[in-house]
Parts: sequence; C-alpha cells; structure tokens
Amino acid sequence: MNRTATDIFSFSLIVIFASIFGINTTFSQTFSADQENDSLFIPPLTYEYIPDATYDQIEERLKNLDTKIPLHFNTRVKSFVDYFTVRDRSYTKMVMSRSTYYFPIFEEILAKHNMPDELKYLAIVESGLNSTAKSWAAAVGLWQFVYYTGKSFGLHSDWYVDERMDPVKSTEAAAKYIKSLYKMFGDWELALAAYNCGPGNVRKAIRRSGYKKKFWEIYRYLPRETRGYVPQFVAVLYAFKYAEEHNLILDDTEYIYQLASDTIMVRNFMNLNTLSTMLDVCEEDMTLLNPAIKRKAVPKSTKYFSVRIPSDKYDYFSENRSFILDSASKSGKKELELLAKNSLGSTYGRDKVIHRVRRGDVLGKIARRYHVRVSDIKKWNRLRSNTIRVGQKLNIWMRPSSYSSTLAQKKTPVKQNVVVNGTKYHIVQPGDTLWDISKAYSGLSIEKLKKINNLKSNSIKPGQKLVVG
Repeated sequence: MNRTATDIFSFSLIVIFASIFGINTTFSQTFSADQENDSLFIPPLTYEYIPDATYDQIEERLKNLDTKIPLHFNTRVKSFVDYFTVRDRSYTKMVMSRSTYYFPIFEEILAKHNMPDELKYLAIVESGLNSTAKSWAAAVGLWQFVYYTGKSFGLHSDWYVDERMDPVKSTEAAAKYIKSLYKMFGDWELALAAYNCGPGNVRKAIRRSGYKKKFWEIYRYLPRETRGYVPQFVAVLYAFKYAEEHNLILDDTEYIYQLASDTIMVRNFMNLNTLSTMLDVCEEDMTLLNPAIKRKAVPKSTKYFSVRIPSDKYDYFSENRSFILDSASKSGKKELELLAKNSLGSTYGRDKVIHRVRRGDVLGKIARRYHVRVSDIKKWNRLRSNTIRVGQKLNIWMRPSSYSSTLAQKKTPVKQNVVVNGTKYHIVQPGDTLWDISKAYSGLSIEKLKKINNLKSNSIKPGQKLVVG
C-alpha cells in the first residue's frame, strides 16, 4: 500500500474509532502537489482529542468549586461551556495564555480590596484580556470602562495617555466599582449584571419582575447582552478550572511571563521609543509595560505620569537620569504636538463644554460658534450623520483661546421688561437662559430667580414672564 493510500486508510480508522466511542476530534490535514512527480502528497495527520462532558458532570463539577460568587448551572450556561471547551478552543487557549501575564496583577489587587478572587475571570468576558480593546460603545481596556465611568474612578484619559488601558490602574478602578455595585444590590450576580448594563437597567428589571432580587428571577427583563453576560462568566470560570479535563493544555511556549518592572515619574515630554533605545530595551517590551501610553510618548504636563521600565534597567536609568530624559524629550516632540492639535476629534489641550441644541441649530452653525470643525463634533459625539434634535446635548472640546472669544460674542439679553402693579417682569426672548437673565439684572442670582418665580427647573420658553424686581 503506497503512502497516500496508507494515510487515507489511517484517517478512516480514526474517524470510525471516534464515532464508535463518542470522542470529539479536530483534524488538521493539508493536501499539496509534489513538485517532482506531480503526485498528491498528504502530510502526516494530526488531530486534537476533545473530551466530552455531560450536563450532569458539568453541574457536579461547578458544585465542587469553592467560590464566593454563586455559580448557577442551566442550559444557558451549558451552551457557553460548550462554546469555550468545544466550539472555540483556540480562543480559550489564547485567553489562557494571556492570563499567565494578567492574572497575577488581578489577584493581588482583588485580595487587597477583599474581593472574590474569581472576579479575575470577568475581564475575559469584558475584553478577552486585551488591554487595548475598544468596543462600539467607546469602552476601553481590560475592564471596558467608558470615559465618564473611568474618570469617576480616577482613570485619566487624553490624546496621549488613556489609563483605562493600564492593567494596574484599571483593575484598581474595576475593583472599586464592582465593590460599590455589590453594596448597592447586596448580590454578586446582580453586581456583575450592573457592571455590564448599568445599575439603572438592573433596577428597572427588578421593578418589572415584581421586585424580585436574584439574577435568574429578573433574567428576562434584562437587556439581551446582559442575559448572556453572567452565564459567560460562569462558563469561562468553569473552562479554566477544568481545563485539563477538557484537554485545554498550554505548551511551554504559550505562556506569557511578566516582566519585573519599576516605575519612574516624568512630567516633561518623553518619547517612549527613544527611552527604549537609551535603556537597550526592545520597543515591544516597553509597549507591553506601558499600554496606556497611546502615542509612544507622554506630554509635558503640570502633573507627573508614571512610566514602567524593566527592573534590571532601573539602576542604569537612575545613574543617567538627566541625560536619558533630556534625550527622550527632544525626539518627535514638535511633530506629535502638531498632530495632537489637528487630528480629527482630538481633545488635546482643549476644555470640554456642553452645548444643548436649540431650535434652528445645525452642526455648521454650532461649529462656527465654538471655532471647531463639523467633523470634530461628529467624532466627539459619535454622530453618523448631520442630524441633531432640539434638546440634544453635544460634547464640544474647545481651545482656551476660542472659549474666551466665544464668551465675548455671547450677547447679554436685552432687558425686555414690563411693570405691572409695581412688579417688574422680564419677557423671555428666544435664546434666553436663566444665567443670561440673572446677569442682565443686578442683584439677581439664578436661585433667587427660580425661587421668586416658583421654577422647579432651569427650563424657560419664549414669551414667558419672569418676576425680576
């Protein structure tokens, strides 16, 4: 029997054997033409053994795990277990490989905050352990913080640096946020659901369920994505805990080991690639240690930025600190600053203001008022078209020089007032706000204006009469 026939016969035997004994297998076979004799060459057959696990076996294994977070099992969880252990084993191995780098960081921080160790698996559901992951909703990093939530937990974000991508700082923020959600709901599964869809959506689901207080009791009232979020968490945890039982075993070459590092503090412009060259460190290692530095540089600032370098380079850096930082402060500075100021949607060196859309507003008019580009406004607010609606709030990032000129252009309302029985009234004009009106009449604050007119909000409309004296 020739080589080709032998390989095909062996392949057939393996398939028959697998089907008889119920063994899942993944086969890898490549066919190519032999260049010398033009005959079909079949390289050696390889396959991966995939153990099968019944519903009852998986349920029993989960019961045997000692965790603070409940691990409820049902058909929904089973479908995700099958995904991670059978259908997409390559993804599971990939996150297992990344976990060897990130899990030690997570474990130390979770222990410091007295949080369940199993929360480390949540980052897999969030980002697949990709520190620079970005979602369609502009959530960023291992723990997928949106801008405002990250800022409220101390994560700085600008054109140069985004601490949501810093493994240590973002994990600190995630631990604090999840802890606050647990205090809010008193239930770990609900805390995880709230981390995904927000506490407001969880409260709404609780109300719609008749004020039930468990995840699986309010399950059908939660957003679709959140219904799969907690089951995925349980399935990922199971796949890691029982990796050997499912033949999910990494080779030595697949482990990613942490680089021992020390932190240096800088507040002048510094080019990360130049620093790498000066310290004789490969750029890939420096990027791995500093994923939060987006442009391979940190800007000049009034505050210090933390930069990590390999520990074995720290003594050399300390001895030559002035020379190294001086060299790293000159390379590429002008080019990056020019790019920072002019790139689409840049917020570098700008202050944020909120514009509430009024009747007659269009993006071009708003852009001219704030001295920005229409394309910037669309980028800042993730607008897919030029359509805006009255009452909509738009984020505008202005340069300080533009801000002062915009204020100078803003006219103080003309005193459109009448006196009736000794009481002076202001007739509200289009574009008037309580702030504008309070400035037009001496001795009148917004709070006083609201109080004497029994206003419960800042909303006013043209033609309305307001007592002003």
